Amino acid sequence: MTKRTIKKVAVLGSGVMGSRIALHFAGIGVQVLLLDIVPKEATESDSKILRNKIVNEALQAAIKSNPSPAYHKDVVKRISTGNFDDNLKDIATTDWVIEVVVERLDIKRSLYEKVEGFRKAGTLITSNTSGIPIHLLSEGRSDDFKKHFCGTHFFNPPRYLRLLEIIPTTDTDPEVVNFLLHYGDLYLGKTTVLAKDTPAFIANRIGVYGIMFIFDLAEKLGLSIDDIDALTGPVIGRPKSATFRTADVVGIDTLVKVAKGVYDNCPDDEARAVFQIPSWLHKIVENNWLGDKTGQGFFKKVKGAGSEKEILTLNLKTFEYEPRQKPKMASLEAAKPVDDLKQRLKMLAAATDKGGEFFRQFHYGLFSYISHRIPEISDEIYRIDDAMMAGFGWEIGAFESWDVLGVSATAQKMKEAGYTVAPWVEAMLQAGNTSFYKIEAGQKLCYEPASKTYKPIPGSHEFIILSNYNDKIIWNNNSCKVYDMGDEVLGIQWNTKMNTMGGDVLSGINKAIDLAEKSYKGLVVANEGTNFSAGANVGLIFMLAIEQEYDELDFAVRLFQNTMMRCRYSSIPVIAAPHGLALGGACEMSLHSDKVCAAAETYTGLVELGVGLIPGGGGTKEFVLRASAEMHEDEPETITLKNRFLTIATAKVATSAFEAFDLGIYRKGLDEVVINQSRRIGEAKKSVIELADSGYVMPVPHRDIRVLGRTALGALYAGINGMVQANYATAHDSVVAKKLAYVMCGGDLSEPALVSEQYLLDLEREAFLSLCGEKKTLERIQSVLKGGKPIRN
Repeated sequence: MTKRTIKKVAVLGSGVMGSRIALHFAGIGVQVLLLDIVPKEATESDSKILRNKIVNEALQAAIKSNPSPAYHKDVVKRISTGNFDDNLKDIATTDWVIEVVVERLDIKRSLYEKVEGFRKAGTLITSNTSGIPIHLLSEGRSDDFKKHFCGTHFFNPPRYLRLLEIIPTTDTDPEVVNFLLHYGDLYLGKTTVLAKDTPAFIANRIGVYGIMFIFDLAEKLGLSIDDIDALTGPVIGRPKSATFRTADVVGIDTLVKVAKGVYDNCPDDEARAVFQIPSWLHKIVENNWLGDKTGQGFFKKVKGAGSEKEILTLNLKTFEYEPRQKPKMASLEAAKPVDDLKQRLKMLAAATDKGGEFFRQFHYGLFSYISHRIPEISDEIYRIDDAMMAGFGWEIGAFESWDVLGVSATAQKMKEAGYTVAPWVEAMLQAGNTSFYKIEAGQKLCYEPASKTYKPIPGSHEFIILSNYNDKIIWNNNSCKVYDMGDEVLGIQWNTKMNTMGGDVLSGINKAIDLAEKSYKGLVVANEGTNFSAGANVGLIFMLAIEQEYDELDFAVRLFQNTMMRCRYSSIPVIAAPHGLALGGACEMSLHSDKVCAAAETYTGLVELGVGLIPGGGGTKEFVLRASAEMHEDEPETITLKNRFLTIATAKVATSAFEAFDLGIYRKGLDEVVINQSRRIGEAKKSVIELADSGYVMPVPHRDIRVLGRTALGALYAGINGMVQANYATAHDSVVAKKLAYVMCGGDLSEPALVSEQYLLDLEREAFLSLCGEKKTLERIQSVLKGGKPIRN
């Protein structure tokens, strides 16, 4: 087997996808050559600036787009640009060539012919096509080209949507396929799915079927656009964009194009009629109501009363836009408060209203369709679930949803309702196998129709899912579970709203450390679900402050501080593995861990100033400690402290784990970024073992933290006053910021001094408690608890 290393990639085509794929590769440290066509008006004698105008403008537009397609602003330095006429020869220096030009077979083939003239033998060559059959693209090319060619279908935006479909042809070398599956997972952070060369591949085939089937059901059941989006969003584990909003974002013309492609090219699809475009959808396209790209589609933004933006919904009967209507269905109202997704699915399946009828009919159709796609689009069922979760943002795959509702009982109901079930499912049930997935010894197994047996999902041993260890729970309370992860490592996770951290969670962390110190090498702190944690339970803080229970509030803050210090100063390594939101108290958890193994998509920061508080769980103390360690003789001490102060005072949030190093939250050379968030817990476990086996010694609390007292306090106060005078901050902002400055300077000391961590924690807690008594702070917290943004007061 030839060892293959990717040092440089060529991306051919700089449109929306090409430029963002280039930025994603640059974000993981790969050098990128981004090429596109020469402008028609340019001549051979024109400057490089003019001849590279198209590619440079496309790259700049991508960099400025929001949300950012890059992990960090500096990644663009790894991208060089050029054009097909002058720079195609430079692909000879690359290890992988990715074609991302317009979706036309003739244009792609013409480009490949030119690529053959410069590409060195053995170089990977792939296409990002979303619909053209892969085998047609490589026709007429050399054997070496065909051997190293396949489809690599990224989903837009590549940074945020984790799916990468790998689509080989019969000529593709299996070693190339295996390399791409591994590289996409480990280095690009993708859920890599092996797909067959069939129309729309896997995710779009299933996803567009689902949307088109929902369109049909909505018409039959008399449900509005607002009804459908309420029924097919977060309540069933799907994104907020649900169905019709997703179509607006993707582009209604794109949806129609994919549906038409399946209808035209899949004559044997038993559900082919679902892909037929209804007359009302044709009319929307003819009206050029294509969604976000044209300013209106199923929804339309208009200026309402007082210039406020209002979103109107299209009435599909009258073709008029109307104010949005909140659906009133008993099934929805009953399911929404239930946190557990699987429980919600069971409730909706049993509901007797129109919402329940829609839920059943939709899932019967979906389950029937996916069962018939095996083995047409995939030999393995887990690939279909992986594709839908990573490409369409589903929290749970379709086959796994079928498991939740009961495979046998649901199959019987489907047949009674007129839906067919694929023969292999019938055979599976007749053999006594009652589910598509099962857990054994902490590993997830999947039923394989071809062999009629359960097999481990390839590579899943690298993806540790704590809930798969439910038979290894050694301690739990109402919020937390502590698991034996094997290899003498414990793991803890909790399940609260937004995974916030209250008394139960803090007790759980302390208990987990106690258990690890007695019998284990160390502890991993991680959570499943969308987010690591939104921070401390501000609802509890608000309640105690309103009721003026200051002794209890003091106890709660002390408990948080002591727990964070316990994470830092215990006899075993404690490793945090955050992902998604890791704000406030969750950020403080990372600050006090021995090491952080953060998913690249981690959004972290000390955001307490936004609600009129300061970080009170040791975060303020830790920033002072780090500022003390960073002070250099060649720059004023106040500059280092000021930078740390501003990070907290402006409630800065890193929009990736890489940015968290810039903010001083993560430590260079110690903390680690894991591109594929499914690997973060596994990497954290490895770090525990490495630290323990290398002779981990409990650190000693600092007593030598340099604080600057009045030397810095006056300068910070002056800056705060200036912000208020310039109307950049309110009077209450000033009160909070001055409390923060006081703590970070070590109090009103007449000269710089060396202090202990406990000294700073006491100052931090006193300031926090005093701010809890501020009326304006309580108003801000109340605004957040009601679901709004912190009010400026």
